[in-house]
Amino acid sequence: MTPGSNIPLPVARVTVDVAAPVRLDVSGLLLTTDGKVRSDEDFIFYNQPAGPGVTYRSGGGTAPDAIVVDTAALPPGIEKIVVTASPDATGQTFQGIEPTATIRGADDNSVLATFTPPQLGTETALVVVEIYQRNGAWKARAVGQGYANGLAGIATDFGVTVEEPAPAAAPPQPVAPPTPTLQTPVAPPAPAAPAPGAGKINLDKGRVSLQKNQTVSLVKGGRPLLAQVKMGLGWEPAFRGKDIDLDASVIAYGPQRNHIDSCYFGKLTILNGAVKHSGDNLTGEGGGDDEVIVVDLGRLPQEVTALVFTVNSFSGQKFTEVAKAYCRLIDAASGEELVRFDLTGAEAQTGVLMAKLIRQFSGEWDMTAMGDFVKARTVRNMVKPAAQAL
Repeated sequence: MTPGSNIPLPVARVTVDVAAPVRLDVSGLLLTTDGKVRSDEDFIFYNQPAGPGVTYRSGGGTAPDAIVVDTAALPPGIEKIVVTASPDATGQTFQGIEPTATIRGADDNSVLATFTPPQLGTETALVVVEIYQRNGAWKARAVGQGYANGLAGIATDFGVTVEEPAPAAAPPQPVAPPTPTLQTPVAPPAPAAPAPGAGKINLDKGRVSLQKNQTVSLVKGGRPLLAQVKMGLGWEPAFRGKDIDLDASVIAYGPQRNHIDSCYFGKLTILNGAVKHSGDNLTGEGGGDDEVIVVDLGRLPQEVTALVFTVNSFSGQKFTEVAKAYCRLIDAASGEELVRFDLTGAEAQTGVLMAKLIRQFSGEWDMTAMGDFVKARTVRNMVKPAAQAL
């Protein structure tokens, strides 16, 4: 769809989801013929997820948030539902993170239309699409109207009371009585309910050192790192003078944990060059990496949703013979170390799952430290246990 275009709705129940490379707050407003809500209860969002005929559905961080509209259940006098979106990060604009709205049949998930608002810049909130009634029939229209003052600006325009604390020295402003059940996602200091995945670490404060099973979102300043990264893997022998010969690999998987390809010393390039292996026993600059795997996140095919980095001993040496092993994620452009995971402890096994990169539905990548030992001497033997660990 293009801005201003419309389609008839062939079904009574539709879902509108809005996806972007970053997390979004998605909401819906029930409007009367005068284009206003009847009360604050007509503002449907994550902290007030249900209203007559309209519900909010969280994607949980792995799928986009959505508004579900049952046109047959809408109360009399409601002639339009507007679906809005704003970046979850405070103050972030839509510059470079254009969202895409998908209108689906709610019962069979069939795609009825998609819409990506063009030429976005300083907008911090959007009216993306609207579901409206015309001559007794329900339609959907692509809108793409932006607001520079966030979701509060949209809500205010449509008659919702938005409570924000006034500065101490500010003169009194006439406001409606507070509504205890409504807190808009943009009201500082923070949303009343945490966004999906809010407990993850991000890279805003610089280098992150992970513990086993911890996850870091590869986002800095609210933007995903859609660029080349390097995964450096290294190890040292536990006994002086003893050689330790290990091999680092990366295994690519699809959305159903299906094995797509493996990159290792015997196959140094996969996925049309999006993943490259440095070769066996390379010592990296400065960090002493034994082997380095370069991943161009932006060039990975959409079918690739997970990468698992592994280390195994083809010669059969056990990890009890390794003093320490680590992996570190490096920005390939700047050489800056972003994330490090030092493996603590060892087991008498020949393989270890070091870390995994998981693509979120929004396009972001998360890195999780694993440190799980397995009985596997080759990358082929690592494929099944790595899939089970996703």
